[in-house]
Amino acid sequence: MASTVELSTLGHRIRHHRLESGFTLDELGAVVGVAGSHLSLIENGKREPKLSLLQEIARATGTDVADLLSPEPPNRRAALEIELDRAQAGTVFRRLGIAPVKITKGMSDETLESILGLHRELQRREREAIATPEEARRANTELRLNMRAHDNYLPEIEKLAEKQLRAAGHATGALTHRTVSIMAEQLGFELIYVNDLPHSARSVTDLENGRIYLPPASIPGGHGLRSMALQAMAHRLLGHTQPTDYADFLRQRLEINYFAACCLMPETAAVAFLQQAKKERNLAVEDFRDAFGVTHEAAGMRMTNLLTRHLGIPLHFLRVDGSGAISRVYENDDLPLPIDVTGSVEGQILCRKFSARSAFAEQNRTTEHYQYTDTPAGTYWCATQTGSTADDEFSITVGVPFDDAKWFRGRETAGRAVSTCPDESCCRRPAPGLADRWEGKAWPSARVHMQMFSPLPRGAFPGVDDSEVYAFLDRHAEE
Repeated sequence: MASTVELSTLGHRIRHHRLESGFTLDELGAVVGVAGSHLSLIENGKREPKLSLLQEIARATGTDVADLLSPEPPNRRAALEIELDRAQAGTVFRRLGIAPVKITKGMSDETLESILGLHRELQRREREAIATPEEARRANTELRLNMRAHDNYLPEIEKLAEKQLRAAGHATGALTHRTVSIMAEQLGFELIYVNDLPHSARSVTDLENGRIYLPPASIPGGHGLRSMALQAMAHRLLGHTQPTDYADFLRQRLEINYFAACCLMPETAAVAFLQQAKKERNLAVEDFRDAFGVTHEAAGMRMTNLLTRHLGIPLHFLRVDGSGAISRVYENDDLPLPIDVTGSVEGQILCRKFSARSAFAEQNRTTEHYQYTDTPAGTYWCATQTGSTADDEFSITVGVPFDDAKWFRGRETAGRAVSTCPDESCCRRPAPGLADRWEGKAWPSARVHMQMFSPLPRGAFPGVDDSEVYAFLDRHAEE
């Protein structure tokens, strides 16, 4: 059975050759032995003709069957009508519940073009909104679990980073901005710092002119210029193309972040540093951070790449905001975490007994806060550092099971807490006395997280305003 589109094209081609031959429907019908009404159904794509009838039509109109069966519309008008039929038969239009436009002979080509323009825009917007919040959370969860199964370690990217560093002449110490510039030059790019970068973009790569545009200063929250430049280069080195869906977008983001971390804290030097610290029973995120000139968060995340694979230590990493919501997480030590029905952890409220939240109450926030926490899954030791951005405060936590605390500085802490979450009596329910005191006498108005209202990544560059990027490139193209 031919598809509706194929039948529509066939019908248009039969009509085209009939009119060119000067036949009416009834006249051609009389020649080929069918009623004119039967031919009308065929020309309108509503009935599939037998091969013998096609042969008779071809003979009568002076053409051949292969020409009638060509998938190409016979003229521009037919192409417009076929495209409109296809659009109105599609799911995107049908679920609007709007009656389709009936195409008539008197309808101008301009009218068809205008209607088709609306359909194309409707379909474009549908493609941009391909990831629902549920799909996005599931994609993020799948990626997190996949990385957990691989100890958060990507050996091919590790090797690529060390290769690029050697080519740029980097051997030891913190990676300098100069070396990052050399790495860009070896890829054919110049790093340019501008004040008018699109507000939705961390960097813009001009592939045509070999330029990577960056802001003149670091973005609040620890995203340094070195890291942003390395991430932009990573897209090219890793052969990334336009993401096909939200899961592909997340994978690419993970890979470019991983490459940047590998360059800032190269595997060979970083593992040697960590192995020596373990030998001295003096592992500490703050020392690792200072040795490579990175942020506390970057050092903690880099530990998740290396500690299990090279030192045999399972661990967990948490970034938690001031409200207690988890914004970034990794664990392969079975730390009990809140999880929604999709398996997502991000956005969930962490137990208030964990050091990732209790550290906010500490008077001295310049040093790490250490704590043992007894949980239903066992006892964990954690080191937490707090910080703040222009919008909120946050905490960075790296922790390990009790038996591995012996390798870390701060293991002697007397700080201890007990968490029974997900039991709601742990920290979700008020004390009986407070509940009795305020029952029926108070009404709190909940604050809704902004991510409930924010759209997911859209356009050719997910999360970025396409028009703003193209306008930016156009301004700088002739400079």
